[in-house]
Amino acid sequence: MPAYDAFLLVSFGGPEGPGDVMPFLANVTRGRNVPPERLAGVAEHYYAFGGVSPINQQCRDLLAAVRADFAANGLTLPLYWGNRNWTPYLADTVRAMTQDGVRRAVAFVTSAYSSYSSCRQYLDDIERARAAVGPGAPRIDKVRRFFNHPGFIEPFAGHVDAALATLPAEVRDDAHLVFTAHSIPVAMAEASGPAGERGRYVAELTEAARLIAERTGAGAHRWSLAYQSRSGLPAQPWLEPDVRDHLGELAKSGTQAVVVVPVGFVSDHMEVRHDLDVEAAQTADALGLAFARAATPGTSPRFASMVTELVTERLALPGDLPGSEDAVLGDMGVPSQTCPADCCGGAR
Repeated sequence: MPAYDAFLLVSFGGPEGPGDVMPFLANVTRGRNVPPERLAGVAEHYYAFGGVSPINQQCRDLLAAVRADFAANGLTLPLYWGNRNWTPYLADTVRAMTQDGVRRAVAFVTSAYSSYSSCRQYLDDIERARAAVGPGAPRIDKVRRFFNHPGFIEPFAGHVDAALATLPAEVRDDAHLVFTAHSIPVAMAEASGPAGERGRYVAELTEAARLIAERTGAGAHRWSLAYQSRSGLPAQPWLEPDVRDHLGELAKSGTQAVVVVPVGFVSDHMEVRHDLDVEAAQTADALGLAFARAATPGTSPRFASMVTELVTERLALPGDLPGSEDAVLGDMGVPSQTCPADCCGGAR
C-alpha cells in the first residue's frame, strides 16, 4: 500500500486583482507567440470582473470542503494547493511540502479528461516543479481521471434540472441541452489517450454528456456537444462547432430554449462566466432563445466526497491497478491510475 503522507490540489490558477491580469496571461501564453492585442482583449474579460478570476476562491472553497470530508472519513493527510499559472505556484508548494518533510503525496487535478492540456500537461508541471525543488522533492501521484465518476456526473445532472426549472414553463419540456467543453486543436484531440485508444478527449466528453443527459428530466431532452474558448490561429483546425454558432443552428431548426452545460469544466471560472454567461447568453438573446446555464459541480458536497473516494481508492491500490467498477458510470470502465509514456502523444 502506498504510504502517502499529504494531499495536493493542483489547478490552473487565476488573477486576484487588476495588476495580476497581464502577468497571469503572460504565464498562460508563454512560448505561444500570442499577439499583444489578443492578450489585451482577453484581459478585458477579467477587468469586467474587477480583475479577479473566480478560480482561486473556488479552489479555497474546495479545499475547505475536502478537508471536512477527509475528517469525516478518517483521513488525516495534510492538504496543500499549487497552481500552474498563478500563486500559489506549484513549485513553491512542492518546496513547502519538502520543507515539511512530505515524502509521497497524492494529487487531485481540477480536470476530468484525457488530452495534453487537461491531463499530461499537469503531469509535466508536477515533474517540472519537483525538478525545480531538487532531489528531496516528494513523489507525487495523480489520482485517475473522473469524467464518469458518480461524484462528477450526479451533481451536474442536479444542476441541469435546476437550470431547466428557471426556463419559461411553455418551452421547458422541449429545451435542448448544449454541453460545452474547451476547444483544443484537432491534432491534440486525436492524440489524446494511450496508443490504441486515441481520441479519448471527445469520447470522454461525449460519454459524460450522455450520462448527465440520461439523468436529467427523465432523459427526455435532446442534447449535443459544442466547444468554446478557442484561442488558436485561424488556420489551425480546432474542435467545432463553436457554441455560439451551434446556438444559431439550433434556432434555425426551431429550438426555442437551451440549457448550456459546461461539462468540460469543474468550476465556474472565467471561461464559464465570460464565454457562456456573457457571450453565449447574448447570442441566445439575439436569436430569441430562452437561455439557462447549469452550474459546474465544484461547489457540491458530492464533488468533495468524490475527491475523498478517489484518494481512498488510490491509498488502497498497489501500483497502477484500476479502481472499483462501482466508482464509475456508463460503459467506458475505470480509467487507469497512471498514464503510459505515450499517452496523449507523449508531448504537446
